[in-house]
Amino acid sequence: MASTAVQAPLHSSKTESFFDNKRKEDVRRANNTSARTVADAVRTSLGPKGMDKMISTASGEVIITNDGATILNKMEVLQPAAKMLVELSKSQDVVAGDGTTTVVVIAGALLKQCLSLLNSGIHPTVISDSLHKVSIKAVDVLTAMAVPVELSDRDSLVKSASTSLNSKVVSQYSTLLAPLAVDAVLSVLDPEKPDMIDLRDVKIVKKLGGTVDDTELVKGLVFDKKASHAAGGPIRVDNAKIAVIQFQISPPKTDIEQSIVVSDYTQMDRILKEERNYILGMIKKIKATGCNVLLIQKSILRDAVTDLSLHYLAKAKIMVIKDVERDEIEFITKTLNCLPISNIEHFRAEKLGYADLVEEASLGDGKIVKITGIKDMGRTTTVLVRGSNQLVLDEAERSLHDALCVVRCLVNKKFLIAGGGAPEIELSRQLGAWAKVLQGMESYCVRSFAEALEVIPYTLAENAGLNPIAIVTELRNRHAQGEINAGINVRKGQITNILEENVVQPLLVSTSAITLATECVRMILKIDDIVTVR
Repeated sequence: MASTAVQAPLHSSKTESFFDNKRKEDVRRANNTSARTVADAVRTSLGPKGMDKMISTASGEVIITNDGATILNKMEVLQPAAKMLVELSKSQDVVAGDGTTTVVVIAGALLKQCLSLLNSGIHPTVISDSLHKVSIKAVDVLTAMAVPVELSDRDSLVKSASTSLNSKVVSQYSTLLAPLAVDAVLSVLDPEKPDMIDLRDVKIVKKLGGTVDDTELVKGLVFDKKASHAAGGPIRVDNAKIAVIQFQISPPKTDIEQSIVVSDYTQMDRILKEERNYILGMIKKIKATGCNVLLIQKSILRDAVTDLSLHYLAKAKIMVIKDVERDEIEFITKTLNCLPISNIEHFRAEKLGYADLVEEASLGDGKIVKITGIKDMGRTTTVLVRGSNQLVLDEAERSLHDALCVVRCLVNKKFLIAGGGAPEIELSRQLGAWAKVLQGMESYCVRSFAEALEVIPYTLAENAGLNPIAIVTELRNRHAQGEINAGINVRKGQITNILEENVVQPLLVSTSAITLATECVRMILKIDDIVTVR
C-alpha cells in the first residue's frame, strides 16, 4: 500500500498525493536550536556563583550585569523564535522581577527534550498538551511545598531579598541593600489596598562617588541637582512651604516668530521697566502666600527663570530648584501632598506642600537637594544609591530593583519556598512518579519534562565549580528519602537543608517561571513554518 501511494502521480488530485514534511521538521529544528542557543548564552550567569556578562553596545556604552532580562534585552537577536525567549524573560521581569535567568534556562531545557521527543516521532500537539498538564501539576506541587509568611515577619522578607541579591555583582552589600529594599516597599504599602504596590513610588536616585555602602533610604525627596544660587539665593530653608510650578518666571514671548526693532532709548527703558514690573508682580503674588521654596518644571518654550527673576527671588529669600523633569512632577506632588500650579493666577496657599527642612548638601563631586520632614507625606520613598563608578551604580540600581520586586511578590502572594535547586528537584521527582501513573504517549512526555527540570540544580552546581553529576544524584537521593528542602549550598559546596541556610525565594517567582517557560515552549512547538513578508 505504501509503495502505491508514493508511486501515484504527484499532480493528480484524485489519488493520494505525497506531501513533503521535511520543511516543517527543518523549521521546527531551526527554531528549537536558535532558541536553545539564546538559553545557553545566559545559562552561565545563573546562581550566586554565576558569571557576569559584559555587554558593549553600538554606541560604545559598556554594561556589566548578571540580570538575565538585561542581558537578553541588549542582545541583537534576529531569529523570530529566539526573540520569543527575550520576550519571555521580559514578561518574567514584569510578573516577578526576579528569576529572569531561571525562566530562560528552564525553557531551553524543555526545548531540548521536545526535540528528542519529536525525533522519536511523537506529534507536536501531544507534546504541547502534556506540557500544559505538567505546568498545572508543577504549580500544585510548588504550592504544597511553600511556607506561608506574614508581612510583620520582617526577617523572612529580608532573607528572600538577600537571596535575590546574592547572585548579583553587588552581592557583598546584600546585608545593607536587603533590609533597605524591605523598608522601602513596606513604607509605600497602603494598608487599605495591600495587594497594590506600585514600585514607581520608590524612586532610585543615583549619585556617583563613595561606595555602595553609602546607599541610604531617604524619608522625603532628593534632587540630583543643585539649587540655583546665581544671585545668592538661600540654600537652606527651615519650615519650608514648597510650591511646584509649571509656569515660567520670565518675561513673556510673542506667540509668533517676530522681531521688534527699538530705536528710542526711552522705549528701551520702558521695555525693561515693564519686564521688571511683570516679574516683580509675579514674585509678590508668590511671596504673599508665604511660599519660600520653588520647584520649577523644565520648559522648552522659553527660559524658566532669567537672571533678573533669580535676583528678585533671592531678595525675597525664596529658594529655587529649576529644571525639574516633567515625568517627576507626579512623584513630587504625591510625596509633598501638594498640587502642581500651572498659572500664576492659581497660586494659593492651599496648593503648597510643607516640610521641616529643605537644604543643599555636597555629595561626591556634585550637590544634591534634600527635602526632609514632609508634613502629611504621601506613601513614597527615595533611595539614594552611591557607587564608585557608573557600571557599579547601574548594576546596583538593577539589583535593588530585583530585590524590591521580590518583596513585592511576597506582598502579593504571601508564600516562601526554598531556593538552591530544591523545588526543581522535588518537581522532577514528583512529576517522574506521576508519569508512571499516566498512560501512553503522555507518560513518556511527562517523564522527559521531569528530567528537563534537573537543569537548574545541574547548572547551579556547574557554575559553582562542583561536580554536577555527583551533586544532582546526591540531591535526588536526599529528596527520595523525604528531605523536601534539601538543596545545593554553593558556599559549602555540599547539600544541606536550604531553609535553615536562609536561602528562600517567593513562591510567585518559581510558579511564574514554570508557567511562562512552558507557555513559551508550547508556542515555539506549534510553529511549523516561517513566512517572511516583504
